[in-house]
Amino acid sequence: MDMSEISLGAAPGGAGVDAGEHWRELVGAVGCELAMPLTAALERIHSLMSTGRIDKASLRALRDEVECARQAGMVAQQLTRFASARLRQSHERLTLADTLKTVLRQRARETEARGIVLKPSLIPADVIVDASLLFSLLNTVLDWALAHARSEIHFIVDLKTWPAHARVVCQFSHHLADEPDGAPDTAALDSLVWRLLEQTARTMALPLERSVEGGRVRLAIEFPRTAQDAMEGVTSIELDHGFGLSSNSRPLAGSHVLIVASRRDMRVRVRDAIRHMGLVIDLVSSIEEAAHFCRDGLPHAIVFEGVLNGDRLRQLRTEIVAEVPEFPFIEIIEEGASFAMSGFGGAPMGRVGRDAIESALPSVLMFELSRSL
Repeated sequence: MDMSEISLGAAPGGAGVDAGEHWRELVGAVGCELAMPLTAALERIHSLMSTGRIDKASLRALRDEVECARQAGMVAQQLTRFASARLRQSHERLTLADTLKTVLRQRARETEARGIVLKPSLIPADVIVDASLLFSLLNTVLDWALAHARSEIHFIVDLKTWPAHARVVCQFSHHLADEPDGAPDTAALDSLVWRLLEQTARTMALPLERSVEGGRVRLAIEFPRTAQDAMEGVTSIELDHGFGLSSNSRPLAGSHVLIVASRRDMRVRVRDAIRHMGLVIDLVSSIEEAAHFCRDGLPHAIVFEGVLNGDRLRQLRTEIVAEVPEFPFIEIIEEGASFAMSGFGGAPMGRVGRDAIESALPSVLMFELSRSL
């Protein structure tokens, strides 16, 4: 990243903070979190080259190290959006508890696979925020908590008595009850994901407070534009009531998309058509592979090749929609340049003709992802 392109108005802590130094620290953190897993992966590859053998445990560890580096790269990509000063927010009135429920429901398989129990205690509270940034913020909070929680994560949506601001509170234990007491490794909490969480909250002008007592971690995010007392300060121009297709007003970078296509050229073509959107993209070649992929955690959308649309796909879709009713599926149909969004004319999912992949798929995917927020 060219430091001359960084927005100097994006630094934390007010005017006394050197914005350039803030972003230099972030770039350094990105480099560190990329280098560590890649160095470990390179050592395993050298061992493989010298012995010609690798066991299942080492292969699994190699995959985890590469995945860790990929995740660090995706966080860096999201941080770059905030540094570019081209992000335009579109404020809407949203029910905070409903958005949090959507995030927790979407990530239920992943949390269960990790042995983490989610305990939400949510009251209705409307806030004025950018919908996609709120969705991204809450996902980042969950990412951060999952990386450090040992058994349970408590999520609370409540209202402060004065001022009457809505809050999201996340609490978890940093060590298990049967482990010896002692100060937890608070430095580990200051991960790259935490930097992204801080930067997202800062961009949204949301105060956050983190505290650690013994093995208990508490994060509180406050929403000053709570609807009951913020509506007077929001003009009709500021307040948006619908989802557009602008990548500036609907920044969905970091959303996770699974591409399912039996032909390699189709997988590559779909990937290339949407790669500029800043998405996390995974590719599989069959519905069985897609089902296996989804077992431990759902992506945010599935784009699939129309020739795979059969009983197994319908079964997978039924299972997923039972958990996440608005989950987006987009079918790439074999012929034509037409496209359609879900819900229009009773269509149950988005569809894009093979000849319109490059021109239409990004807009259809943007619509479907925004619709599911």
